[in-house]
Amino acid sequence: MALNNSYDARLVQQETAVGAGIQVLLLALLGTAIGMGPAGWLTGLAFTIATWAVLSRALHRSRLRSFGPANRVTLGRAILVGGVTALVADSFQDTPPVSLLVGLTAVALVLDGVDGKVARRTGTSTALGARFDMEVDAFLILVLSVYVSMAMGPWVLLIGGMRYVFVAAARVWPWLNAALPPSTARKTVAALQGVLLLVAGADLLPHPVNVGVVALALGLLLWSFGRDVLWLWHTSRLRPASRTEQPVRELVAG
Repeated sequence: MALNNSYDARLVQQETAVGAGIQVLLLALLGTAIGMGPAGWLTGLAFTIATWAVLSRALHRSRLRSFGPANRVTLGRAILVGGVTALVADSFQDTPPVSLLVGLTAVALVLDGVDGKVARRTGTSTALGARFDMEVDAFLILVLSVYVSMAMGPWVLLIGGMRYVFVAAARVWPWLNAALPPSTARKTVAALQGVLLLVAGADLLPHPVNVGVVALALGLLLWSFGRDVLWLWHTSRLRPASRTEQPVRELVAG
């Protein structure tokens, strides 16, 4: 049995290596297409290495016998997010084709609704898969916030940084670690963040309208986080939070 587990572990780890290889290939294609500069290349490669290292470690700790179809979809989204990250980093030195950035982002957002359905239909839902999905979503929102902030100002970074602030705050105030009840409103608001940032980033609308779109996204996110924080605080007054609970605040629904 130990031999089988070891063999399965190698197969699972191989999938992350293949993902890293595809990510490098995508960066090479982008570099050839737009003449990507050092900032884009270095950022894209850093994303590739970090994703491979973190995911490999998480897979080793979870001891999954199979990577699973849903995780493959999420890994595909992560590869696209890596491409978007490289383009955004490159935009600090040169203006990348907006259509290319929008196209990669749009596909990543569409696939966000696929991996969860695949996991449920194939019976392969796992805690690791849900966390992987959440982290990819959160990072995409952060990158889009950085891109849009270059035209609108640093206040846009609040959208991408809010989830990370929440996680950091949970280390200081343990009551924020309590599990939140399912919420359609939370998932809807979370899913809208990427769409609204993409609309603003595409720059197809007048600047004042784009500012209004991003302000709407921030307002909805503040309302969603505020409501959850109030619920967690009220719940913590009723019963102490368990030290074993983990932060589960969703950013984007899968």
